[in-house]
Amino acid sequence: MAKTSSVERNKKRQDMATRKRTKRDELRAIVHNRDLPLDERMEATRKMAELPRNSAFVRVRNRCVFSGRSRAYYRKFKLSRIALREFGSQGLIPGLVKSSW
Repeated sequence: MAKTSSVERNKKRQDMATRKRTKRDELRAIVHNRDLPLDERMEATRKMAELPRNSAFVRVRNRCVFSGRSRAYYRKFKLSRIALREFGSQGLIPGLVKSSW
């Protein structure tokens, strides 16, 4: 199990990133638009820098739904390798068969 504080911090980042997504996307579009004057683009860059760092989706870490483990994470199942093997052995994941010989 991952530390509860790490999991909660990641949830907080996820919530903030979803709340600030539209604002960040609008500013990013202004910054990348080459047709706009440079001072306008620099102002948008400054406003983006003023946003909280945790509002960027880059800072959100993928974690296992059951254990909270951040490493060896399978996106398709949203599980870590350990949980995937455990649930696969029990037959709880449809279409997944763990081989044993």
